[in-house]
Formats: sequence, structure tokens, C-alpha cells
Amino acid sequence: MKVFKFGGASVNSADAVRNMAQIVQKHLESEPLVVVVSAMGKTTNLLEKLVPGTYECGDLRSQLEDYHRNIASALLPDNKGIQDKISSLLVNIDHLSKTLPADLAYYNYNYDQIVSHGELLSTTIICEYLNSLGIKTLWADARQIIHTDAHFREGRIDWPATESAAKTLLADSMNYNVILTQGFIGGTGSDTTTLGREGSDYSAAILAYSLNAQSITIWKDVPGFLNADPKYFTNTVKINQIPYNEAIELAYYGASVIHPKTVKPIQNKGIPLYIRSFITPESDGSIIGNYNVISPETPLYIFKNNQILLSILPRDYSFIAEDNLQVIFGLLNELGIKVNLMQNSALSFSICVDNNPHVVQPLIEKLKSMFRVRYNDNLQLITIRYYTQQVIDSIVAGRPILLEQRSRSTEQLIVPV
Repeated sequence: MKVFKFGGASVNSADAVRNMAQIVQKHLESEPLVVVVSAMGKTTNLLEKLVPGTYECGDLRSQLEDYHRNIASALLPDNKGIQDKISSLLVNIDHLSKTLPADLAYYNYNYDQIVSHGELLSTTIICEYLNSLGIKTLWADARQIIHTDAHFREGRIDWPATESAAKTLLADSMNYNVILTQGFIGGTGSDTTTLGREGSDYSAAILAYSLNAQSITIWKDVPGFLNADPKYFTNTVKINQIPYNEAIELAYYGASVIHPKTVKPIQNKGIPLYIRSFITPESDGSIIGNYNVISPETPLYIFKNNQILLSILPRDYSFIAEDNLQVIFGLLNELGIKVNLMQNSALSFSICVDNNPHVVQPLIEKLKSMFRVRYNDNLQLITIRYYTQQVIDSIVAGRPILLEQRSRSTEQLIVPV
């Protein structure tokens, strides 16, 4: 049993889906191959703008429809059935858009009900296409397999229920070559949930853990785990092997190649994770596994843009003590905000978070009722593992450093973009 995960870039066009199908075909074995697929291309970004009460939709709904219908037509030109299935999902989006409450208080719930349709659309099209090639493919609804609580946009896994559902699915699929399911989404039994942005990697890890898989392979548009994002560096270095603990650290700091929660479930069962290129699928890629050291050893760079730095100060100039921190962390938990960096002094507590206005603005308003709040936005958080001062100076390039933290192996800096 192996688990493959294909992200949005690997299925963003008809040609990309054909390439994905060729990769799947080459890896079919006696056991069904579990294939986890994300929404096509930038569909998730588009669907986020259709969440009720947050944006003017304009022609985004027609863009969504045209994009998926065109891909389906190119892959399955004479197949009316797939167009009917697309219509059914689009009708559901329209119904939700009209009936969900257009109130920011319901944003997280609305988000999950609408945005989850990206994965439903992609897997519906791809399942039909794989079956047309003679690859016997079972479409499996992740909402019935990956069980979560009702913590919308960051569903927490009910592991016993998920393992039971996954094993039942496997028992029912032995006559198939492929079990095809959605990344990113789960369910409470009555409502759809999502697992966090870019959560399809995590979906693959959950299924691998639940099914005691031999391995996971994440197919990317890069040759493996690189020491930096190619958008920022031209001379990147491919890391051949990464220990589990190092991968967890890098994902926590924001390495975009894997979702932060991906590694823990597979480390618990010693399942190796391969990162390979769907552009050059014959190449080896990188492997995350039970190693002692990263190889080769080289500085690693992680950049997080669109950051906001909040400085929170008591109104009466009292110390930032446990009671104040309890209030602040309670609000962060209530709004589902992940802190990327924190630092405190006697009179202030500073946090760096993703600048999502739907949750950051309510946080600022709630904090202002109890504290003085100052903030800087349009910032970049830079993390360097295995730094040298020369490396730091070249990355900062003379920009003012608003906040800095340094340990023996990691340097973090917040600078203006």
C-alpha cells in the first residue's frame, strides 16, 4: 500500500492531468494505490473569494465553471456525464452562496462549506478520466473517511474513527487499481471541515498512518526538498535526505514543500515520505525518514510574506505576566490564529502572524479593549537554518530589522518587504 499526493500545480490543466495519469499508471501494483488530489491550479484562491459576506464575486463564479468544464472537455470530449457531475457541484456552490449567512461570525464555517468544492471538482474529473483509461478507480469521499471535530478551517482529527473508516474503505476497494480521494477536507458527520491551508499533504499522512502504508510520495513541481524557494534563489541545493525532526522544524517555520502537520503521523509509524518531481518523475527526489543528519548540510532559507507584527502593552504599565498572556493566547485560540514568532519584554508582548484581515482585525479590536496595541504590516519573516553572519547580512540587504531571534542553529528576522 502506497499513498501518492498530487497538488494543484500537478493537475492545473488537461495536459497536467494526463501527465499525472501516466505517473499513476507506472506505479500500479497488486495493492490499490491511494491517490490524494488537491484542487486544480489556483481554484482554492478563487473559491475563497466566493465565501459569503467577504467579497464581491463579480465573474469569479463563471471563471470557476469555465476552467473546470474546459479541462473536462479536453480530457473527456464526448462524455456528457462528467459535465452533469460538474453542474451538480456548481449548483451546490450556488445554493450555499445564497443560503449561508453573510456574517463574518460564520466565516470559518462558510469557508469550509464553499472552498472544499475545489477538491470535489478536481477528483470528480480525474476519477472519470482514469476510468476512461482502463484504470479501475474508486472515488472516495474524504468527508466520510477523515473524521474531525467542528473546529472549522483547522479540523482536529478523530483518529480512532478515521482509522476505522480508512480500513473499511480499503476492504471495500480490493477490486480497484486506485482509491482516489480529496486532500484538505474532512467531515464531522454532518458538516464539511478543512484541515488548514495547503492541508492535502496532511490528508495523505493521515491516510498513510491509518492504512499502515509502505510510503508516501508527494509529487511537486520541484526536483525535491530544496534549501530555498526557487522564487527567491536561483542556485538552490536539493536536500537528498532529511531526518523527521528536521522536517518538522522546517515545516513549522513555514517551508512550503510540506504542510506542518504532515510529518508527525508518519514518524510515529516510521513511514518514509518521498518528495519527487512530476516534471521529471524518473528522478530520485528527496526522502524524509529515520536519519540522524540532513544531507547535504547547507543553509536553509524560509520566507513568509504578508506578515504583521503586533506589539501588545498593558494600559497601566504593569508587567506582561501570566494573566495577560493567558488572555492574549485565549484570543489567539478563539480566532484560530497561529503565531509565527513571539517575543516579550517586561512591558510588551510581540507576535508575528499571517496578515489575514478576516481574523487579524477582530483580534486587534478585541485586544484594544484591554491593551494598547501597535502594529507594523507589509513585513517578511525570514528563517535561516544553519546560518552564518555573512548569510544573514546578504539576506537582510540593509533593511531595518524590526525583531530578531537567534539560537544555535536558527536565525529569525522580521524585516519590511
